Amino acid sequence: MYEVIERRMIVPNLHEFTVRAPAVARSVKPGQFVIVRPEENGERIPLSVADWDREAGTVTSIFMQVGASTAKLARLKPGQTIPTYAGPLGRKTDIENFGTVLLVGGCYGIGSIYPVARALKEAGNKVYTFLEARGSFLLYWEDKLAAASDGMFIATRDGTKGRKGHIADMPAMLSAAGITPDRVIVNGCTFLLMRTSELTRPLGWKTVVNMNPIMIDGTGMCGVCRVSVGGKMKFACVDGPDFDGHEIDWAEFLARRKSYGPEEVDPLRRSSCASHF
Repeated sequence: MYEVIERRMIVPNLHEFTVRAPAVARSVKPGQFVIVRPEENGERIPLSVADWDREAGTVTSIFMQVGASTAKLARLKPGQTIPTYAGPLGRKTDIENFGTVLLVGGCYGIGSIYPVARALKEAGNKVYTFLEARGSFLLYWEDKLAAASDGMFIATRDGTKGRKGHIADMPAMLSAAGITPDRVIVNGCTFLLMRTSELTRPLGWKTVVNMNPIMIDGTGMCGVCRVSVGGKMKFACVDGPDFDGHEIDWAEFLARRKSYGPEEVDPLRRSSCASHF
């Protein structure tokens, strides 16, 4: 059993989740993920890793409450335990001195780009971070990201922080600052991954997206997380989760990502979790 060290809602519907898992903390790298279960016989949930403390043996993720299983995670309190915390899984993000790197984050991806920013900075890169949200009330970890970045850009749709706008304004904001990235790395919702890839393609900016498909076992055995990349079938859990965003078949990915939407929501409506939120 794995002890929950912290579980708190940091912005509406997003939770910071820290678990004591020494074996994972010792070996995890930026870009990797873990699979957790909130209870015995429960659903396996993939979560990107957002931070870790090797000495303390703890690992932190940011998760969004969506269905019944994440609602159960959101009810956990420090001191409680979970039966499964498997990882680290997936390939780590490529870290080397690329020159200038732009990190784009939204939603739970704001947390998971942090270890990437930290590692890229340590490798000698100029690191810039672009955060997107509907409003300032959905932003978090800005201080941590600022400490790992050479500059930050923020766009909110309601204009409560940074520039009023969204990811479509990113190229103009960078151009105004005289920044041309050698690499773009994106983590967040599917729309953010896809839209950023569409924006950077005509600019010739190599773009790496951290894919978040439906997963079950996370070790390449079930094939549920397959993604078409450059006309070839890849498994996000073992071949990724990082892929070239310009080679993803986004239409196929979006269709598969939405395929179990009703099944995710229905158990929440029928469970006791619904009465707590």
